[in-house]
Amino acid sequence: MTAYTTLIEVEDLVSHLNDPSWVIVDCRFDLMNPDWGFMDYQRGHIPGSVYAHLDHDLSAPITPHTGRHPLPLPSEFARTLERLGIGNHTQVVALDTSGGSFAARLWWMLRWMGHNSVAVLNGGWNAWKSSGHLIAQGIETKPRGKFIPNPQTGRYLTTAEMLGLLGNSSFKIIDARAPERYRGEIEPLDPVAGHIPGSINRFHERNLARAGKLKPADVLRKEFEELLGETPPAQVIVYCGSGVTSCHHLLAMEYAGIPGAKLYAGSWSEWIRDPSRPIEVG
Repeated sequence: MTAYTTLIEVEDLVSHLNDPSWVIVDCRFDLMNPDWGFMDYQRGHIPGSVYAHLDHDLSAPITPHTGRHPLPLPSEFARTLERLGIGNHTQVVALDTSGGSFAARLWWMLRWMGHNSVAVLNGGWNAWKSSGHLIAQGIETKPRGKFIPNPQTGRYLTTAEMLGLLGNSSFKIIDARAPERYRGEIEPLDPVAGHIPGSINRFHERNLARAGKLKPADVLRKEFEELLGETPPAQVIVYCGSGVTSCHHLLAMEYAGIPGAKLYAGSWSEWIRDPSRPIEVG
């Protein structure tokens, strides 16, 4: 059986709806209204899919030193995966209503755990709805899985590691937030505006074409090659507000055949916890 490791289309998912070795995880979320996603999932979702909450399932509790969505301990995340019905041999499909920007967080976290059989549904919930396939309501669960984590620690950087890279021109740091947030003109979520010195901006939504679907792989490859220049992917770091939507760049790059970039997991909301860390605006 072919594993899906980046994207999956609605019609490919339909034929596996009743496959016990597949788990569909609905990750829809709204940063401004954290309860909305679970409520909307209950109003309508892909039959058999379970719900993962960004704050509770895909993040650890916030501390005075972390950003808004710190990574959980691998052992704790493994228990969450088991509760969702995911085991080490499960094909996982993640989706949302935001072009994959929240589903990509689960995609990246599973890759971090050493689990590559995970794909994001191209077009997400909206693509499913518009296809005319069956819709379920309420809350669904799966039989408990058995997941043994195999953390790939080289997939992300800590704040201390980021500080050590400042001014190193052999690395490229990409800020995935909207341009006006990068420039520090507005900041709707964090108490300090601006960006990490030396970082460049590519809004994660630039990875999308129409209807919340990713651009074709060859188009994404050309765009990222122009952005990265001579910098190899292994020396590329992406960040955003809290280490969520920046995963969209990692998904897009992998889909485009440019794997190996890393996530600054704490991202801007952790960077600004210490006022001694430098920031730039403009």
